[in-house]
Amino acid sequence: MSAMASRAATWTLGAGNGAASAAGLLLRPIQLGMAFPWVLYLAAMTVFLFRPPDLDLHNIDRIAFALLVLFVGLRTLAARDRLPFFPSISLPMLGLIFLAVWRAVREPFDARTWSLVASKFLVPFVLMHVAILVFSDHRKQRYFYTFILFVLAYLMFISIAFLADAKGLVFPRFILDDGLGLHADRARGPFLQAVANGVSLNMLGILALVGAHRHRKLVLLLWVLLPFAILATMTRAVWISFALSTVALAIRLGDRCLRRACVAAAIAGLAALLVTGATNSSWTTAVRERTGERGPVEARIAVYEAGWAMFMEHPLSGWTGGQMYEELARRMEGYHLHSYYVHNTYLSLLVEFGLPGFLLYCFLLVSLFRLARAGYGDGAQHGAVSNLRKAWPILLAVFLINACFVDMVYQFVNGLMFTVAGILCVSRQRRA
Repeated sequence: MSAMASRAATWTLGAGNGAASAAGLLLRPIQLGMAFPWVLYLAAMTVFLFRPPDLDLHNIDRIAFALLVLFVGLRTLAARDRLPFFPSISLPMLGLIFLAVWRAVREPFDARTWSLVASKFLVPFVLMHVAILVFSDHRKQRYFYTFILFVLAYLMFISIAFLADAKGLVFPRFILDDGLGLHADRARGPFLQAVANGVSLNMLGILALVGAHRHRKLVLLLWVLLPFAILATMTRAVWISFALSTVALAIRLGDRCLRRACVAAAIAGLAALLVTGATNSSWTTAVRERTGERGPVEARIAVYEAGWAMFMEHPLSGWTGGQMYEELARRMEGYHLHSYYVHNTYLSLLVEFGLPGFLLYCFLLVSLFRLARAGYGDGAQHGAVSNLRKAWPILLAVFLINACFVDMVYQFVNGLMFTVAGILCVSRQRRA
């Protein structure tokens, strides 16, 4: 009798172990997601990079974003951490989200309108606060800077390949599809828009310069080649902002090696200009033609005038999404454009939300600039954070200058800027 009981107990224990093992296997992904949230964060940023507004990828960006929020939320609950909240930044962002959502619900459901709400306001807001939780120490911030180096090298490679007419090296292939996005004749990257590609190259270059202390030779090489990638965008606003940011970095940063990188970039840029002026190849001819081209400027001025007139008609309430684009197209009659957008972030805010939305955005920008103030232990604990604070006004200025020529609806560009803002908030949170 005892032998039978023993065998029964053994069988029961084995079955229990099997169930526990199966449960453990099912819970393993949750455990890994909670243990390595920075992997999910960088994976989501990678998805944003390859998910331009004009490309349908079956909502993969929303899935990546939802998984990131889920696992970081579970980790925060398990560790009983406090949710970060910085009133001077969080409140105006919440105000903009409220205005955008209120504007969207006032009209019939439109997937494009809600996508813009997410990419311009909701995703940056969440990413900034999640970045505070994920990149809470210098070791995890180094993972972010390594990611920056990889993305910068990739965008530079495909831009220079486009410049050299080696289009067979451009990947993914949808970048070369004339039926998608804008500027198919320029180095537009996976954003399918040359200004977005240029501002990303510029911002990533600055971040690589101030953050990747362990890879200085690689950063120097990238900065020598960066002017050629910037040139390949064939966008004058990108050229000007890159030149100004390089000079500003050389003046503001105290590190001799970083200054050398800026000087090397300036010399490389001058060399590119000399080559352009001295040769008669197809791409140098294209650069000269692009420099003197007036048609896009006239069309853009006409768009600005139409947008400003629309704002003056509804200065407080703004226009609903459907009305805005239809009215803009009507006022631009005679111009055969690919799409009718305001092509200016600030004017777009005025037209969409009126003065209340624009004032909230201005208050947000002032608060973001204030992150350049020194935080607790910046110089003593980690030089990268100190240099990042010095470069932050320049980084933000690059974003704002280029925002004058495009409506920043690109999740990667917005997410990159607010991720850096979150990293800068970490030391302020410690000090508080």
